[in-house]
Amino acid sequence: MNAMIKLVRAELRLVRREPLVLTFVFALPVITVLVIGGAFGTHPSTAFAGVRPSQWYVSSYLAIVIGAIGLVALPAHIAGYRERGVLRRFGAAGFPRWSFALAQVVTALVLTVVGSVVMLAVAAAVYGVPAVASPVALGAGVILGALAFCSLGLLLGSVLPNARSAQAVGLLVFFPSLLLGGGGPPPSQLGATMRTIAQALPLTQVTDAIRDPWLGLGSATIHLAVVVVILALSVLGWRRAVAL
Repeated sequence: MNAMIKLVRAELRLVRREPLVLTFVFALPVITVLVIGGAFGTHPSTAFAGVRPSQWYVSSYLAIVIGAIGLVALPAHIAGYRERGVLRRFGAAGFPRWSFALAQVVTALVLTVVGSVVMLAVAAAVYGVPAVASPVALGAGVILGALAFCSLGLLLGSVLPNARSAQAVGLLVFFPSLLLGGGGPPPSQLGATMRTIAQALPLTQVTDAIRDPWLGLGSATIHLAVVVVILALSVLGWRRAVAL
């Protein structure tokens, strides 16, 4: 346990040296939610299921923080470790594979909490934070969504050949997910094809699993079930990848 705590602390110190992580986890969600949160007006709208656009986006951008960690930060970080032979040295030192994965998940969850608090603090000062309709369901959506994208990040970092390719793939997946998965125009403003694509994105499921119980738009049970499936498949894929 002491070794695990030291490993997590080391990972958190390394985060401060990675501008990509700081930008996409802390700066981008704050800047984007401030811009888009006020772009659609301040009154409730049918395009946003009858809620204010600012409330819609503030509740959606927790998922954007989660997506940035799982698609951008983790894959490049883990692939960089593999590229430099760090994972082999972990194995030679007697660390089991699960200990490294657990340390990465814990680090990612800490970043999720800090990034979400920063985003909500800024959004609260400008737009206010909407009341939570279903706290338990909201907590389940955040926790399961964060775990699912942590696992997805572990998988991508384990199968992509190097840090540059992981960064390229992560960014290529993240930006469409940002625009279609909750951080861009509301679904009602998208064409039929774009709505179909949006519903197939993992980030959309996480966004709906968080936003719906937060704003009282539904139970989000189906979305939570899909997130659990994404989590299970990602864990299985990572275990197979590291065993090869």
